[in-house]
Amino acid sequence: MKFTAQQIAEILEGDVVGNADIEVSKLSKIEEGTKGSLTFLANPKYTQYIYSTKASIAIVNKTFQPEYNLGVTLIKVDDAYSAFSKVLEYYNLVKLNKTGIEQPSYISESSKYGENIYIGAFSYLGENVILGDHVKIFPNVYIGDNVTIGDHTIIFAGSKIYSESVIGKHCVINSGAIIGADGFGFSPNENGEYIKVPQTGNVILEDFVDIGAATTIDRATLGSTIIRKGVKLDNQIQIAHNVEIGKNTVIAAQTGIAGSTKIGENCQIGGQVGIVGHLSIGNNVKIQAQSGIIRNVKDNEVLQGSPALGYGDYNKSYVHFKNLPKIVKDINDLEKKLNGNS
Repeated sequence: MKFTAQQIAEILEGDVVGNADIEVSKLSKIEEGTKGSLTFLANPKYTQYIYSTKASIAIVNKTFQPEYNLGVTLIKVDDAYSAFSKVLEYYNLVKLNKTGIEQPSYISESSKYGENIYIGAFSYLGENVILGDHVKIFPNVYIGDNVTIGDHTIIFAGSKIYSESVIGKHCVINSGAIIGADGFGFSPNENGEYIKVPQTGNVILEDFVDIGAATTIDRATLGSTIIRKGVKLDNQIQIAHNVEIGKNTVIAAQTGIAGSTKIGENCQIGGQVGIVGHLSIGNNVKIQAQSGIIRNVKDNEVLQGSPALGYGDYNKSYVHFKNLPKIVKDINDLEKKLNGNS
């Protein structure tokens, strides 16, 4: 689709400086702009590129005053960064504005779905599946029996939603994610063999949850694995059975959380963090990347290291970690002097 500078300015409540009829059909970084693209300038470090960009339209702050002639039409707004974010959101809505049921796809007769849905080709909906209004299911998605999916949720291509899962409203599940696979439950017998423990629970995602590509969330052994409202999970994260993650917590890629651990609200967890099972992590906790958590964590703690220390203690200790060879040498030298003087 193409949009004129005037149309974009109306969406953003901005003012056009230049050709109001010029059209764009794509987005670009300011330093990589091409004819027919829309870009933005928010960071002063990139001001130099406004004079050389090949983009057709640039969103700028109202305070911006060019020092040289420009070859680009401007849209002046109160906050260029926020305005461009709004454009991105609108662009996604247009790009993802698919409706209807493509063929071939399989939808069981007992399934129910709301208005303005999209079901992509080669998708499978099992028995008693319920889809809300404006749900979008992209191609090659598997949805097992008795799954419920709320209004305005998007499930991208190749995702798998196992039976009994409950997905809320306005969720996004990216490609390759697996929701509701069996938890890692095995019990050793007297012969040293491992016997599978049936996983009979489910997974619940509340509203406004985002799940990254190839992230896996295991069903509970009993009860539910629960991802609370507003949680954002990055790509390639492992959430084990019976884990609970509090609302508005964000977790970066490659983190693993073992079974039955409870994480509080508004936590920030970096990439490649490992958290052992059956722990309680408080609210507003911050855990730095590659940390290992092996104990309960109180509200508002900031942790780093493996096993994790308080963030301030870790930084103080690190000064000594890197000097350990010299410290050991100094101690050895001191012992030799003391022994020589005795």
